[in-house]
Amino acid sequence: MAELNITSIQSNLYWENKADNLRMFSQKIELLPAHAEVVILPEMFATGFTMNPQPFAETMEGDTVKWMQQTAAENKIILTGSVIIKEGDLFYNRLIWMLPNGELGFYDKRHLFAFAGENEKYRAGHKRLIASVKGWKINLQICYDLRFPVWARQQTKDPEYDILIYVANWPERRSHAWKTLLCARAIENQCYVIGVNRVGKDGNGIYHSGNSMMINPLGEVLYHMSDDEDIFTLTLLKEDLEKVREKFPFYRDADSFSIRDEDII
Repeated sequence: MAELNITSIQSNLYWENKADNLRMFSQKIELLPAHAEVVILPEMFATGFTMNPQPFAETMEGDTVKWMQQTAAENKIILTGSVIIKEGDLFYNRLIWMLPNGELGFYDKRHLFAFAGENEKYRAGHKRLIASVKGWKINLQICYDLRFPVWARQQTKDPEYDILIYVANWPERRSHAWKTLLCARAIENQCYVIGVNRVGKDGNGIYHSGNSMMINPLGEVLYHMSDDEDIFTLTLLKEDLEKVREKFPFYRDADSFSIRDEDII
């Protein structure tokens, strides 16, 4: 059965300093084991979660996307994390899914954190991204999306995806919600859930405790790290996932629904 190696990089970030962040992540990625396949960086990994997008935004041909392309190719990995992207006069908190051959997919954060004014600076996305690798389907989302279960919910009787990933800059003061909701998303969607958060204080003095987690389809925590920087690789087995779904086929009793584009634009 298909195996997939998932690596999370929980790290402090240099506030609004692309060059230092990219250099730091290059050094960390060089230390990864040879069997690393999918590598996950935090939300806005090149800058930290800033509400000052103008000086740091770039196009899809910009330095950070080029760095992701080069890093994925050199290390033969899939690399993902979110960056600030500008299209026309609009800014997006955009998750990039970069393949080692240079092809990519992207997801624009749907739920913008109005409490911090993110909705005033960035434009919300309206399409989910479910990537495919080695027979696994992976749903990719960003931070505040975690609070909105409908956006992550399996929408068909047969599961749409196998792994749900959240990249984040989630503050320590709300870490209980982060940890609880990650487990809830795994249980209700019968999938693996991986949350990758940053640590340390940002430029606004807000402390982040990390609490990056990997959770199995039963809601059991396979990995959890708080406060410290850490790099962790877990091998997921498709056979284990399918056994859970076969033994506990709860998804067959789920409500049928769909999210229409006109509902979310």
